[in-house]
Amino acid sequence: MTVTQQIITIGLCVLGTVLTRFLPFIVFSENRTTPEFIQYIGKYLPSAVFGMLVIYCLKNVNILQGNHGLPEFISIAATVLLHLWKREMLISIAGGTICYMLLLHFIFV
Repeated sequence: MTVTQQIITIGLCVLGTVLTRFLPFIVFSENRTTPEFIQYIGKYLPSAVFGMLVIYCLKNVNILQGNHGLPEFISIAATVLLHLWKREMLISIAGGTICYMLLLHFIFV
């Protein structure tokens, strides 16, 4: 890639990033009410993404071989319990991840 192509690529990346950051504030100004569809997406999309991440993490788990998926299921239980206790998604995800890493490195070696 030439220097000109690199500059154009970086410029397009910057433009795309700036556009995605500022466009919602331009389109949905304070003067107008937010459309119901956008409110719906804002309400249900985080849960849908969280569910998709769980399915993605479990796609290669084989309960008939190896450690039978115990680290994964223990970590999911820890994540659920943390979320029910604190109601904070970041703490839940971090706690489940830490639990999984500790189980893999120290218990299910």
